[in-house]
Amino acid sequence: MRVLDDLVRSGKIRYIGASNFMAWHLMKALAYSTYNNLEKFASLQANYSLDNRDLEREITPLLQDQKVGLLVWSPLSGGLLTGKYKREGNNEKGRLNDFPFEPFHKERAFDVLDVLFPMAEQKGFSVAQLALAWLLHQPVVSSIIIGATKMAQLQDNLKAIEVKFTPEELKKLDTISQLPVEYPKNVVDVMTADRSSGQDFLS
Repeated sequence: MRVLDDLVRSGKIRYIGASNFMAWHLMKALAYSTYNNLEKFASLQANYSLDNRDLEREITPLLQDQKVGLLVWSPLSGGLLTGKYKREGNNEKGRLNDFPFEPFHKERAFDVLDVLFPMAEQKGFSVAQLALAWLLHQPVVSSIIIGATKMAQLQDNLKAIEVKFTPEELKKLDTISQLPVEYPKNVVDVMTADRSSGQDFLS
């Protein structure tokens, strides 16, 4: 962190960012910078998409609380959220096959696509544009890193900024792509509900 701070203070770079950090790693770095009066990470580059919202468990609340920006990589899950790949298999080889790990949840992605296809047809946009637009509607997202390999893909992706969702459409996408509830959120939710109803969870 001191080296990165030196780079900013010397004018060689403007800001510093982290990539693929766990929440406790990022928070530790931010705290170290705070207590030592050093430059803080201004952004986190991380995987986030309609079918992979794992970031929401710990990291996106941290980013919002600490005023750190989010740069999204693989927003279309290696092309899975373009609609190019089919649930039943027999798909052509593409970027999805070349990932050394899976930055997506396949079954959840296909459930999301079942909602995206009719929505895209109704709104007059492509499935990929809607998937990118959903990210742009998330307050935590600062920018999206797109991996277009052809000019037509780039032009298609850029039209995502024109997509407007109704509250009902956003709710439908949020519902189909939501994370399963895990500990400790399940306990916190119960305790919060009990307190609001005047009951004592611990009794």
